[in-house]
Amino acid sequence: MKQCLVVDDSRVIRTVARRIFEELQFSTGEAEDGMTALRACREQMPDVIFLDWNLPSMTGAEFVKSLRGQPGGARPVVLFCTTENDAGEIANAMAAGANDFIMKPFDRLVLRAKLAEIGVSAVG
Repeated sequence: MKQCLVVDDSRVIRTVARRIFEELQFSTGEAEDGMTALRACREQMPDVIFLDWNLPSMTGAEFVKSLRGQPGGARPVVLFCTTENDAGEIANAMAAGANDFIMKPFDRLVLRAKLAEIGVSAVG
């Protein structure tokens, strides 16, 4: 079973995303900030990281740069989730090492389509 780590400071967003990923047959963990997420990745590197771009303690860009520098950190697909529709912000995220982005609000159909678009198979 593929693993996903949902990283968002909002408990509501984490809960919604976790339920969707679990419906899509992912084993899913959660982290409320970048530091907690990095610790989780050191313990077990997930296949997908669903990452809020505006996090406390470190930005999404800082998280991705740190992740990509870790052993095995190049492997996860990083799908960042944002309310920002600024093309420059999206370009910065992609330059930092994110694979793609999704806008909030999102739902199961949008998330599943995005995963398929970036080559991540989902079952549900």
